[in-house]
Amino acid sequence: MPSVLVSVEAGVESITLNRPEKLNALNPEMHQLLRAALERAAVEPEIRVVVLTGAGRGFCTGQDLAERDVSAGAAPIDLSVSLGSHYNPLVRRLRALPKPIICAVNGVAAGAGANIALACDLVIAARSASFIQAFSKIGLMPDAGGSYFLPRLIGTARAMGLALLAEKLDAEQAVQWGLIWKVVDDQQLINEANALALKLANGPTKGYGLLKKAMYASPGNSLDAQLDLERDLQREAGYSEDYREGVTAFKEKREPRFKGK
Repeated sequence: MPSVLVSVEAGVESITLNRPEKLNALNPEMHQLLRAALERAAVEPEIRVVVLTGAGRGFCTGQDLAERDVSAGAAPIDLSVSLGSHYNPLVRRLRALPKPIICAVNGVAAGAGANIALACDLVIAARSASFIQAFSKIGLMPDAGGSYFLPRLIGTARAMGLALLAEKLDAEQAVQWGLIWKVVDDQQLINEANALALKLANGPTKGYGLLKKAMYASPGNSLDAQLDLERDLQREAGYSEDYREGVTAFKEKREPRFKGK
């Protein structure tokens, strides 16, 4: 079985991390398969939303540490290589994809695994799921966007506590803090994620992509810069067929039939 499973149905690309015996810890092969799946989603018009989840009892525990030799006498490992080659490009692809990405966290999300989940647009977690910034336990700092996402989502005080103490944050607390979107019962996780994905797959795909661009630019912009960006992106949205269909459907008092154009 491949270490990442990919399927497309009804406009939804489902990506499943598939090393359950390793709690879906990431290795180079998985990064390559994730890259291919996200690049496909970016260019194929029939794909209008992505769902990312994990197989087994965990979502992802980050880097597979078993693949790194840190024994006495071994050469020091330059961790910037894997970040520059794999993790940073992955986070950038998730954020830049002009289509919604739902992450269904089915169990523990630790280290880079937690931050990859936070790079997605909507995070739905099973009630038994948890998030752990495990880096300090092995003498590291948060990566894969953790030092960027956490302060913006939950504030510096809580972000610092999670990073320094590496304590487990359960799904219920994560949603109360605003770290994630929603918590559901374990047995309902995939059904909830798929229902949300189908709703988004039938929505105005072009507008969703522009929405993402505006939201993710906002923290670094002044009000004037953000107003200018809204103006420019709204111009682009207004030229879309989906906008025309949305207004027509509103006037005709019916549900819109968006085509993602």
